[in-house]
Amino acid sequence: MNSSMITYILIGSGVLFGIILIAFIILQKNNKEAKYIRQLQQGTKTTSFSSEVLYQKLYIIYLRTPFIKRYLLKLRRRLEIINIEDEYLTRLQSSKILTRAILIVIPLTIAIIFLTSKNTLLMSILLIFEIFLLDTFIDGRVDKIDNNLLKQQINFFSEIRHSYHEFNMVEEAIYQTAQDDDNPEMARQAEKIYEVLISDDPESELEKYYDIAPNAYLKEFAGVSYLTKEFGDRKIDGASLYLKNLNNITQEMQLEILKRDKLNYVFQSLSIISIIPMLCLEPIKNWAVDQFSFVEGFYAGKSGMIVQILILITTFICYLLTRKLKDNESTNINTKNTQNPWQEKLYHVKAIKKLVDLFIPKEGTKESRKLKETMKNAASKDKIQWLYINRILLCVTSFIVAMVFFSQLHRITIENIYKDPTNTFNVIGKVSDKDAKKAMELTKSDNDYIKYFKGKANLQQTDIEKAMNRGTVNKDYIDSNDKEIQAAAIRIMEKITIVNSEYLSWLEVLGSMVIAMIAYMGPVLMLKFQAKMRQIEMEDEVMQFQTIILMLMRIERVNVEIILEWLERYSNIFRDPISKCVNDYESGPWEALEAMKEEVNYQQFIRIIESLQAAVEKIPIKDAFDELDTEREYYQAKRKESNERLISRKGMIGKVIGFAPMVLLFVGYLIIPLVFIGLTSMSSAFNSMATK
Repeated sequence: MNSSMITYILIGSGVLFGIILIAFIILQKNNKEAKYIRQLQQGTKTTSFSSEVLYQKLYIIYLRTPFIKRYLLKLRRRLEIINIEDEYLTRLQSSKILTRAILIVIPLTIAIIFLTSKNTLLMSILLIFEIFLLDTFIDGRVDKIDNNLLKQQINFFSEIRHSYHEFNMVEEAIYQTAQDDDNPEMARQAEKIYEVLISDDPESELEKYYDIAPNAYLKEFAGVSYLTKEFGDRKIDGASLYLKNLNNITQEMQLEILKRDKLNYVFQSLSIISIIPMLCLEPIKNWAVDQFSFVEGFYAGKSGMIVQILILITTFICYLLTRKLKDNESTNINTKNTQNPWQEKLYHVKAIKKLVDLFIPKEGTKESRKLKETMKNAASKDKIQWLYINRILLCVTSFIVAMVFFSQLHRITIENIYKDPTNTFNVIGKVSDKDAKKAMELTKSDNDYIKYFKGKANLQQTDIEKAMNRGTVNKDYIDSNDKEIQAAAIRIMEKITIVNSEYLSWLEVLGSMVIAMIAYMGPVLMLKFQAKMRQIEMEDEVMQFQTIILMLMRIERVNVEIILEWLERYSNIFRDPISKCVNDYESGPWEALEAMKEEVNYQQFIRIIESLQAAVEKIPIKDAFDELDTEREYYQAKRKESNERLISRKGMIGKVIGFAPMVLLFVGYLIIPLVFIGLTSMSSAFNSMATK
């Protein structure tokens, strides 16, 4: 990429950024009140400028733009869960988030082009990496909306207590509280729950709502409201059981909000810290070469390129792992499109299907069972066919990229031989202009000899010396003495040896195959990492089970089967054994629970199963779980302490992963080259002075 092309790109990007910035400033200054939304929905026209109208128009433009359309539809899938049946608001929020993302991407693109204009490979990698940054920004904005909904739920539950005291009817209390415009997102959810409760078939409508509810707490609220409407409320210790259950859900939400806030605080800068090394590669390289000329060979050669690629790969992996650690999967679980992704379309191609099936382990084998268990533990929604398509594509792509990379290393090495200044002495500091000019003249002279002798069989140093004495190649050494000619011949012979040996070797092909195999294992390793992170959250899920049981155990006509159905609905880590138990329950309750107990190995969950077994045959449910009520404060304190441990462990792992690229950058790309090459240069300089 020449300098004129870079100039055109920078000018064009700057003009585009300026236009969007002006539009954004106008948009912010003219932001009107929410009444315009209602006026527009009623079909009236406004004479004043409205930012909402602009965002709606931008939505149409984004929908027609091929690359941006993908992110817009991804945003829609997540936001329409929160904004139930509100198309206007869904489009508005989608357009607003995407516009802000574009305003961040454009200046970042200009900065990357400016900082890496001399390194096309690094520039390309960083520009591709912006795609992942865009995903992070979008996820962060949607998570913020989701967290806001959670906070609105707390206010809503506080208001519904007053309405319930007034009407003493669940559906009327929900309807009355839903009319409050202060919590619009929660009001829409409440209206939907109200429609479910007054429908002709509330049980089936409730099941449909469970599939689209933004979070588990709204499911719990809808379920408890339905049970109270159907079976009636009752007094426990002089207080309403329904309101006590709302209080339990509120406490759960408060703990969840605190956990999310603390995780956001811990991880708010780790993602950025893990990315910064990518942007610092070129500035550090330029500074080091400018201040210490002896490291120029390292940064321009094979070693510098290899360390650079290692930093980029490490940054990419650490960035993904950091996201996985922080992700609370609040809306991802509900919105991820697992019906017909590109892997499924690719798998329907006959030739590709036959190839992929060769790699998939046969059903019933140990490898197949092990892989399925890993996918279950990681809560992966993918099919095994999709996993192997990802593995094969990663393997092939990594092999090709590695081969191209090794070829590029050879090309760079040969190019450096022809272009790098040739210093006949070791330089500790900065090279003067006079010495630099003299070194380049020497390089041009050496190039004549390299081109003349390159590729010749059985070349000896004496052949080069004879050519220098006779002036066969050039006249630079006609007047030189034997010692100077010998030193020059040794130097040129070393360069010719390097040029002749720079070709793709079988070791590099083998290395490419090893890299491809590592890439092939990458998706499985990521699943294992996710499974490990989920194990850390086991205690949190079991404590949520305890809260659900506490809400259900005093409601009349609630039995063990209903409790299991609720646990299945809100489970994540233990979903598979609970689902199996629910399916086998009719054939024998105690036996189904015993089979589930044998499948799990988490002691706290086993205690819940044993209490359920006691409730099946011996004692009432409220007696089987009596300790949950009597020791409620203890369990709440334990839940808080468990969350603290979870955040602490995630934070510790996140800091190690997040700072790994930064450590590699400063240690591997700056300190080691400066110290090692500097000491080597000083040693050579002292030896040279000693011989003189």
